[in-house]
Amino acid sequence: MPVVKVQDGRVAVVTFGEPPVNSLGLTTRRDLAAALDAAITDPATAAIVLGGANGLFSAGADITEFGTPKMLAAPNLIDLIALIEASPKPIVAAIEGTCLGGGFEIALGCNYRVAGSGARLGLPEVKLGLLPGAGGTQRLPRLVGVEPALNLILSGEPVPATAFKGSPLLDRIVEGPVVAAAVELANAKVEELSGRAPPRVRNRPLREPALDAFLGFARNSIKAAFPNYPAPLAIVDAIASAATQDFDAGIAAERRWFSELLHGPVSGALRHLFFAERAAAKIPDVPESTPLREVKRVGVIGAGTMGTGITINFLNAGIPVVLLELGREALDKGVARIAETYEGQVRKGRLTKEDALARRSLLDATLNYPDLAECDLVIEAVFEDMDVKRQVFERLDASLKPGAILASNTSTLDLDRIAAVTKRPSDVIGMHFFSPANVMKLLEVVRGRATGKDVLATVMKLARTIRKTAVVSGVCDGFIGNRMLEQYLRQALFMLDEGASPAEIDRAIEGFGFAMGPFRMSDLAGNDIGWHIRKRRYADTPTMVYSRIADRVCELGRLGQKTGSGWYDYRPGDRNAQPSAVVDELISSYRAELGLVPRKFTKAEIVDRLVYALVNEGAKILDEGIATRASDIDLVYLYGYGFPAWRGGPMGYADAVGAFSVVHRMAEFARNPHGDPAFWTPAPLLARLAASGGAFNSTGVRS
Repeated sequence: MPVVKVQDGRVAVVTFGEPPVNSLGLTTRRDLAAALDAAITDPATAAIVLGGANGLFSAGADITEFGTPKMLAAPNLIDLIALIEASPKPIVAAIEGTCLGGGFEIALGCNYRVAGSGARLGLPEVKLGLLPGAGGTQRLPRLVGVEPALNLILSGEPVPATAFKGSPLLDRIVEGPVVAAAVELANAKVEELSGRAPPRVRNRPLREPALDAFLGFARNSIKAAFPNYPAPLAIVDAIASAATQDFDAGIAAERRWFSELLHGPVSGALRHLFFAERAAAKIPDVPESTPLREVKRVGVIGAGTMGTGITINFLNAGIPVVLLELGREALDKGVARIAETYEGQVRKGRLTKEDALARRSLLDATLNYPDLAECDLVIEAVFEDMDVKRQVFERLDASLKPGAILASNTSTLDLDRIAAVTKRPSDVIGMHFFSPANVMKLLEVVRGRATGKDVLATVMKLARTIRKTAVVSGVCDGFIGNRMLEQYLRQALFMLDEGASPAEIDRAIEGFGFAMGPFRMSDLAGNDIGWHIRKRRYADTPTMVYSRIADRVCELGRLGQKTGSGWYDYRPGDRNAQPSAVVDELISSYRAELGLVPRKFTKAEIVDRLVYALVNEGAKILDEGIATRASDIDLVYLYGYGFPAWRGGPMGYADAVGAFSVVHRMAEFARNPHGDPAFWTPAPLLARLAASGGAFNSTGVRS
């Protein structure tokens, strides 16, 4: 819908629309400016109501224009708000649905604001490493005060219009038609003003007691909480300008900070990930019109930690679940674990007792496969063993109704071999959840050779229903995430052999920004998981070189936090990792066996070996078509493995460093005889990019 101007008596109603979210791209801005200018200069118009089409106001600027000439082309957002603010006729914003970012800043530039009770308002720019760049940091404090404005802008989250009841931000909050209420207010203001200029937000006084103390506290808190993100501190400084300088000086400061952040690496990384999420849902050969299967009831096989976590996702989404185990004790423990999770959420105030009971009432527990017969989707979450999983799928094939989807939670195994035991391989798909499954946002969706397009489309849609970010992977050992992780862990272990300590390696990569280093992560997950995978790899891929020190740690029974010892020691009831003299001695003995003299490591070498191991394997995955896009890999590592968002994921980080520099550094590692020199041969795609000066994410889809 283009911009439409309709006369309602002496009030001009200007409505703009740009599906799906009324973004304020250049074309919309130009049309909107022309319509507003026409209304302002029309003698028959005494007031203007500005609203959005499609049941919402606007989700803000068109982010695809950021950093391009279109972003600044006239009229830019600042020009548009200046036009609104300079109007001699009162302009009322009619706010329905979503009102975010630049859309909210336009509403702040209006003289009055009427909102529907269901409207949600916010300034989410901080999530893209930015601050509001069209006056949001200057106008919002003048309407709601410094502390509420700072909290809203720092959170980046939309809040209900009702939260502003009684504040000057909203003149009216209405239950009925918003535009009609806005027209009514506009007519009343024409009478009230009687030819006088309407009030401007920019002219509202802003006086805050104890401002310096509050801002000092805010800055110190932000430095501790967001050490690698420049936007939050810039937001504090911009709001401080609003409180201590005149409007023009404050808006000039806001614009400087916005420009600096926009062209900085952190905002670039966060915007890359923003677009990556949206791209991941698009599968090149699966049209949006692909018919979907109904999923009204889900089965989960396995009531362990993973199975119960998976179950909670569907219960939270209001989807009934049948949870199956083969033993009564294991089933009862699983049901109790689910109950404990909900009880904990009630204690913390995250759920009401009624909501918790409603979710638990959707759960049925069983020991019998026939009870899964009416499920539309069944997910197995049993032990990571091919024979075990194939047995489960044979039983599912015999038990489930036609059209049911058979999903495996396997994290590494060949989905095609699992599907081959069924008579309906087109109904088989991988749904690899990450632990804890009810918390982690990533879902790795594994597309088998025979997986039906409707099955894939259904699972991708279902992922959104259970609030997961889904990334599609082809079939290979470990899929995207764990295949890359194997190379990362191999290099970590090689560095142990060569002289580094577990704590030294963990500190270096955590300093880079990872949520957890490889050894703390392994202790948390359970060292036996990697041990089981390595044993299989020794048989399947005997040419791959491994350090055997991790096996020796496991042979001592040091399986991680669950046994009280792993790479680190753990005190009862305390998950804080303590360096282990036993492990230090084990490593020293192993080095002596290998004839290696320990050497010193720099943090840079530790980080580069770990991260570039991910990059090189990621490039192979792209070359082989296992992942569709480099940005898909970045999402897997952001949401599944704790890669720092402000660095843009492993492939995004490689783009920032430059493929040439990555390959040059890898050549140094290849000269190390102990770190598997052959691995550091650049993947073909990486070599091509280094030679051409290209980037993994330049085209979106793999080369």
